[in-house]
Amino acid sequence: MKEGGAVLSPAITAWCARELGAVPVERLFASAQMSEVAAVRLDDGRRVVIKARPDESDRARSCVEVQRALADSGFPCPRPLTAVAVVDGRAVHAEQWHPGGDMLRDDGPETAAKFAVLLATLVTLARQVRVRQVRVRPPLPNPVWLRWDHAEPGLFPAYDWHDSRAGLVAVPPDLEQTVVRVRARMARAASLERTVGHGDWESQNVRWRGEDSHAVHDWDSLAWLPEAAIAGAASGTFASTEHPTLASVDSSAAFLDAYQHTRGRAFTDEERQVAWAASVWPTAHNARTEILYDKPPIALHALRNQADERLTRAAA
Repeated sequence: MKEGGAVLSPAITAWCARELGAVPVERLFASAQMSEVAAVRLDDGRRVVIKARPDESDRARSCVEVQRALADSGFPCPRPLTAVAVVDGRAVHAEQWHPGGDMLRDDGPETAAKFAVLLATLVTLARQVRVRQVRVRPPLPNPVWLRWDHAEPGLFPAYDWHDSRAGLVAVPPDLEQTVVRVRARMARAASLERTVGHGDWESQNVRWRGEDSHAVHDWDSLAWLPEAAIAGAASGTFASTEHPTLASVDSSAAFLDAYQHTRGRAFTDEERQVAWAASVWPTAHNARTEILYDKPPIALHALRNQADERLTRAAA
């Protein structure tokens, strides 16, 4: 394979031959974080993306089926080309290569509203999928950065990336107290109806062309949560580009207003509080990452500046 040599194992290359009828001959793009992603040119000229990642409780299949249904409905996302298969112990699938578009770096209220409208459209379509296709299982367990309802010891859920360092680096007491307040508030909302939504609604995962959305990526991050929690988490994370951060309170408020308007219903008081509580957790997760790995405290500083205001709005 050109461009740096092979990035796919022989087993995945053989899987490509079986499922796609062609094998990769050139690497166009590759990245590896939680998932290994390779955009490749096949020997028949097609350009596709191959994704391989660990899979918790077969959630990858649910994510891909929802992604497929949304793509078929006209939502701007790459369409899966195969089902999920287990290869080399990882969940693997292929999807269309959908490059291009621009990342929005502004985090003001107008930009917040654009992200909110797009998310509300996604949730509306995903709810229709759940009605039409009851065979699509919820994508559980939820991503670790949204797993405030975990039943494990300690404040944070188990996470391979963090567990090896969790006993070596102390988390500041104010961050721990913020997490305690969020978990207590979200526990009181356990009875809210759940729905499917995108759980990593960051600017780095969305591309635009002018005023129009071009592509939404990272479909492994779907979540099964109360709708207000999905919207609330996104209202804080949408501002994140290369470095996770937290949008301003005003921008999060504009996001939630636009989301409700697009969905055609106002949140109840309980849902509004849940949304504000959920807006805090991903940033707390990212702040912990910064502390454990001695990274610049971007999320931590933003959280410290806003936690009290957000948690007051959450009645936490």
